Formats: sequence, C-alpha cells, structure tokens
Amino acid sequence: MRKPRILVVGSFVMDHIAATRVFPREGQTVLGESFSKAPGGKGANQAVQAARLGADVTMIGKLGQDSNGDELLRVCRAAGVNVDQVIRDEAAASGCCVIILEQKDSGQTQNRIIVIPGANKELRREELAYLKEEIAAYDLVMLQLEIPMEINEMVARFAWEKGVPVMLNPAPSAPLSPELLSHLAYLSPNEHEAADLSGAAISRSGGEIDREQVRRASEALRSSGVQRVLITLGESGAALAGEGEWVHAPSVKGVTAVDPTAAGDSFVAAFCVGACCGWDWDTVLRFANSTAAITVSRLGAMPSLPTLAEVEAFLRERGDSLPDTSPLK
Repeated sequence: MRKPRILVVGSFVMDHIAATRVFPREGQTVLGESFSKAPGGKGANQAVQAARLGADVTMIGKLGQDSNGDELLRVCRAAGVNVDQVIRDEAAASGCCVIILEQKDSGQTQNRIIVIPGANKELRREELAYLKEEIAAYDLVMLQLEIPMEINEMVARFAWEKGVPVMLNPAPSAPLSPELLSHLAYLSPNEHEAADLSGAAISRSGGEIDREQVRRASEALRSSGVQRVLITLGESGAALAGEGEWVHAPSVKGVTAVDPTAAGDSFVAAFCVGACCGWDWDTVLRFANSTAAITVSRLGAMPSLPTLAEVEAFLRERGDSLPDTSPLK
C-alpha cells in the first residue's frame, strides 16, 4: 500500500510567543518571562504534522516575499511537505500572530492568540482553478478557516465532485454555508466551535463534559450534511459521530501541558493520517490523542509536532498497541 496522499490548502503564520506569569489587565504593563518566534499557521501546522507522521503531503497557500515567508517554506520542506505550489505575493506580508502564554503556578498554561492574516487572505479563486481536475489525485483534502471562505468552498466542491473526502477544521470559528457543510466528509470543531456552529450548548460540571450535549451538537451538525463530526473536548478527549456511530476517546493522562498552541492541528492531522490508513475509529482517535499529547508537552507550534517514530515510542511506553503504520514508512 502506498503512502496516503493528502492535500492541505490553508494558512502560513509566523508565531511570536510571549510567556508571562500575569496576563495584563487593560492599561497594565507586566514583565514577561520569555519571547520566541516559531513557524506555524493552522494549514502549515497540519501539513507538517501529517508529513512527519509519514503521509505524502502537498501544501497550497500564499506567502509574502519576506524573511518570514522564506523561513516558513524552509521548515515545511524540511518536514517533507511539497510546497512547489505555494504562491508568493509581491505586496502583502506573510501572515503572523502574537501568542501570549500565561504560565500558572501549577505548571499548566493557557494561551491567547491574535492572528494577522496578511498574504493568507490574498488567495484568489483563479489561482487555484487548476485543482478542479488535479484534486482527484489525492486521498484526502484538509481545510481550515484562516484563508478566504470562498477558497474553502471552491476547493471542497472540487473534491466532492471527484469523490475525495474533505476535512474542515472550522477555526477560527465562523458561520459555514449549507453548501460547504454538504461537501464535507469530516468536520472537526472544538467544543466551543461546535456550540457556535450547532446552536447546541456544551457545558461542563466539575470539569466533566456533558456527553449528551456533545451528542446533540454532533447530530445537529450532521443534519446539515456532514458525514462525520469530530469534536475535540480538551481534557475530556474527543468524540466522533457518524451514521450509527458514536466513539468517545479519553484524553491521554499524565502529560503536563507546556504549550497548547498547535494541539488541535496535531490532533486533526493525525486523525486524517489514521483515517487514510483505514484504521478503526478507536485506533484512529487513540493515535490522534497520543500525537496531540506529545505536542502540548513542548513549546511552539511546528517545533512541537512529533514524528511517527516519536508517537510509536510514546504508545509503547504506555503499553498501548501500535496500529499498522507500514503504509507510512
């Protein structure tokens, strides 16, 4: 069996990370603990993660003609991502963001993120029209919401017309058209995005998620035409709902969250890789949870994304069985 061929159409973002013990109030200045830069962006993160797990990945997006763009391309290439179809914009700067990590006394962290899209928002329909035919060569397409919505809608329609499954990670949260939803094989919101999109509240009691509310939100989204809804639930794990399917996978315990910045991207990419390999859903979710667990234990977006060998070692250390990863090698 050949390696899964995955197409990612999405964003490139250079992260600027400031760590602080105290998040400043309005008008307040505080001293931070550290500052660093790291390549990221939801699209690029997911592409790099899928490639590090062994998939054959092509990334399409837009960058500025600047040093941030050069660095983002370099890191993607180093991970094995094909970036030959990435477009460079002569006028717009590469996307960037500011991440503030609030470090708790417990050792846990919380993040707040501001994204400046830059060249990501300059993708044009005519620039990607060629995908109408070429998209048939892929096993799966991954999309997010850091590029123009009309691009996502067009690419999803192209894939649907050719029978290629599409995963949409609806972040940052935004309204989705009925047409786009009807063209999705997978929709992967977190609990907050799922509540926004479905109109069904998802609450917690004593830190535990209300699974019945998760079911209702999933079914509301599936009624819009999505084949399967994958809701990530933070410390409560993840839930997958399809026709006659309901699978809940608990989160990995005993892992200290150093930086949750790319955890969702890591999880979604690992899920897509596992789905392309044809594993059962319990195995796919366990693999994705383990991949994301490694990610949150490290600092930065792309630098935190593990390789297939690291995920396999993590599973072995915990006494978990390994899936058949031979298609990824």
